[in-house]
Amino acid sequence: MLLIDGVESSHLDLGDPAHLVFEYMQQMQAVLRTTHADSTRLRAVHLGGAGCALARAIDVEWPEPRQTAVEIDATLATLVREWFDLPRAPRLRIRVGDARTELLTMAAGSLDVVVRDAFSGRHVPEHLRTQEFTAEVAERLRPDGIYLANLADSPPLKTARREASTVRSVFAHVVAIAEPAVLKARRYGNVVLAASHQPVHRPGLTRALRSLPVPAGIVGEPEVLDFAAGASVFTDPPPQ
Repeated sequence: MLLIDGVESSHLDLGDPAHLVFEYMQQMQAVLRTTHADSTRLRAVHLGGAGCALARAIDVEWPEPRQTAVEIDATLATLVREWFDLPRAPRLRIRVGDARTELLTMAAGSLDVVVRDAFSGRHVPEHLRTQEFTAEVAERLRPDGIYLANLADSPPLKTARREASTVRSVFAHVVAIAEPAVLKARRYGNVVLAASHQPVHRPGLTRALRSLPVPAGIVGEPEVLDFAAGASVFTDPPPQ
């Protein structure tokens, strides 16, 4: 378990890279298995690298992945390379820098997957959840590419609803995934937003989520409109 300032950041099974312990990563993996099962050279960018647990799992499941993890902490980026048996370039590159700044250096329409898993303490940095940032993500995805955003929220899920509203303002297809008690706003937990220009809720996804070690629920594409109804969109602050 990798702790950053006392907060659980990553869990890596050193003997089995495919074994993911964090429930939200299992949920992301389930989405990718239904949307990109037939992909060969999966091009993925992880905004927030930490221990690169999800990147390791992708590396052993897809034949020719090409992944980049962006980590703002240069010391952490060096240490995880030393501590863990991470895939080497070109299968996995680690860049040091701000997630949004590094994303902007990537070519439009070049990515299959963008994973946002960046936190400052227990909160997503504000500049990584706005409508403008989401549009920058969308521009870099291929037509069938998918955006996976992790967040943590407490009842009544005000932040999750605002994030869903924000992502829905950019992408035509959005779902929200979490443990049922979290989706029902009964307790604190992680929520995964999955978004694409193509349908996300493919056949088999609901069953795959329910079959996880900790079963997850899904707010489908039609229902997410009600989930986000009335929630204001996050936007960048006006220029100074």
